[in-house]
Amino acid sequence: MTKVTMTVNGKAVSKEVSGNTLMTEFLRDELHLTGTHVGCDTSQCGACVIHVDGESVKACSIFAAEAEGASVTTIEGMANADGSLSVIQQAFQDYHGLQCGFCTPGMVMSAATLLKDNPKPTEHEVREYLKGNICRCTGYHNIVKAILAASGQDVTGIAAE
Repeated sequence: MTKVTMTVNGKAVSKEVSGNTLMTEFLRDELHLTGTHVGCDTSQCGACVIHVDGESVKACSIFAAEAEGASVTTIEGMANADGSLSVIQQAFQDYHGLQCGFCTPGMVMSAATLLKDNPKPTEHEVREYLKGNICRCTGYHNIVKAILAASGQDVTGIAAE
């Protein structure tokens, strides 16, 4: 067993875990933060994207012990301090950037990193950035619109591909 200590969504946590405990397991099973979804366990789908020290990471691709001392943000930590939806979450709701919702946490987390690094991406840049996230329902069109809207851009001229 290994003791891991980190900050998750602004709260200090410390737990004993097996050395092979994936971050997805740590978050879901140990911390009961079930918003981080497990879709493939092979780093293909992006449903488990979290932020570790401000960078997007697929939580199924790292062990919890690798996040020792890190600051981790999950989808549960994306809301505003008053509990209202973040700009990105609200845009996903407003532009119906979800259907079944399974990929949504990973999409929102990836979108947050994209917009941090590129505050006004083009439609093409959003689509390129999302290549590591799979959505089986929406065809990505409304997800792209939601991300562009969250960046403050006019999306009225965006046509479905």
